[in-house]
Amino acid sequence: MAKENSAFMKPLNVSADLEVVVGKGPLPRSEVVKKLWVYIKGKNLQDPTNKRNILADEALKKVFGGKAVVNMFEMTKLVSKHLS
Repeated sequence: MAKENSAFMKPLNVSADLEVVVGKGPLPRSEVVKKLWVYIKGKNLQDPTNKRNILADEALKKVFGGKAVVNMFEMTKLVSKHLS
């Protein structure tokens, strides 16, 4: 059985801006990403022509540093700034 990556599963504090989207922390990074996708899909924020792009609403713009469109790979980098 594979050993879990404890650093990846370690609960982290969530910034106030990110808390609006994913809820109160501390949360493991994996749970933050899951909750982000639930939020994005629930509000239909994926670009219909290019599913890799996220169209940010006001709450996500605060998390994404004011950017209106972010690709899914850039998203994890921007979100990590809100975890400590």
